[in-house]
Amino acid sequence: MGAGPDPAARIGRVFAPGLALRASEIRIVNARENQLLTRTGPDTPMGQLLRRYWIPALFSSQLPEPDCAPVRVKLMGEELVAIRATDGSVGVLQERCPHRRASLYFGRNEEQGLRCVYHGWKFAVDGTCLETPGEPNENFKTKIRLGSYPAHEQGGIVWTYMGPSELQPEKPQLEWSLVPESHRFVSKRIQESNWFQALEGGYDYIHVGMLHRGSMTENMTAAMPKFKFTAPVLQEIIETDYGLLFGRRQEPEPGQAYWTLSQLVMPFHKVLPRQAADQTRGAHAWVPIDDQHCMLWSIDYHAERPLRDDEVEDAHNGEGIHAATIPGTDRAVLNKDNDYGIDRAVQKRGDSFTGIPGFGTQDSAIQESQGTICDRTEEHLCSSDKQIIALRRYFLKLLKAGDAGVTPPGLEAWSHCVKTENVTVAADLSLREVAARQ
Repeated sequence: MGAGPDPAARIGRVFAPGLALRASEIRIVNARENQLLTRTGPDTPMGQLLRRYWIPALFSSQLPEPDCAPVRVKLMGEELVAIRATDGSVGVLQERCPHRRASLYFGRNEEQGLRCVYHGWKFAVDGTCLETPGEPNENFKTKIRLGSYPAHEQGGIVWTYMGPSELQPEKPQLEWSLVPESHRFVSKRIQESNWFQALEGGYDYIHVGMLHRGSMTENMTAAMPKFKFTAPVLQEIIETDYGLLFGRRQEPEPGQAYWTLSQLVMPFHKVLPRQAADQTRGAHAWVPIDDQHCMLWSIDYHAERPLRDDEVEDAHNGEGIHAATIPGTDRAVLNKDNDYGIDRAVQKRGDSFTGIPGFGTQDSAIQESQGTICDRTEEHLCSSDKQIIALRRYFLKLLKAGDAGVTPPGLEAWSHCVKTENVTVAADLSLREVAARQ
């Protein structure tokens, strides 16, 4: 892990000028910009940007032992298989055999390689062709290579890097991936929407007081100041060396400011604040499967202690940011086929604003209802959408910079080590000053 600057110097180095938003910039995204933001194939600008980072691909537990069966993985439109070789190393390989394009998902994982069952061609975890049975020319195999990507295991997850080999960055150092296994709970589920609208949903602050009304637990609400939903809110967004810092401020009492802070760690990691010191922290990652689906990773963790049994049980049952999945799959139990378990009687009584159980399910229901790729040209944005507008501006700016050969932010390992807090401070402190103190 890179050392990085010391904390005091880092504040001055990391924080760029705040992202000001003029009234004229509250506008819809045009069709071309919408394509730029949502398309992630290998030949697209966004796809090339996202491939510069390590990507969470699957749980290590999905490859439980050496020579176990291959696992299908789809990332940014690429069909892949993951294997654990005889020596325990992990490979992430293109699914189609280069001989006759048969699926290697049906292959035999044996003796330090994956063998295609169609004609017996065998490949190592780095894509090297080891054997080509039926071909008398021994040198022929040296001309064959299966597409492969580097793999790295950390935090109970297999990460892969899909970008240019000469530009491979340092391994990820997100805090939740570094704590002991007993200190974290990680879930993943398929969301039937484009990755970028799922990402936007994670930073749409105004929806929390509406969509999730009636769904907060006693522990969550006990640590929060009491606000009226219509209380004035100040939003600030600051560009950093690793992504974006979002802050929204409310004033529960004269002379006091309550700041809710969240972070975007490039390219798609959100670091959530906690309400009190003994509570768990949260995190998300929205990983494109293809342009119509993404894999939503959700994490609860605590850096100083193991998770309590009740915290693990709640997360496993789909409470909070998680959603229970159908056993043996990554599909949520409550999904569009069963209307996400909506209970109209509960909705009508007001016990839950939506009648849909759970934060995570509520988010997925609404984000999927926007269509698999939201048509942003039909939106009508307003001043409370500042964070959404900032996200779009930021990624469009990165894509333009990438065209000019500029290195994207957040590639150094030290820059991943960020946290967030919800804090009450003096009302005259700016977001920059609050962040420096935290």
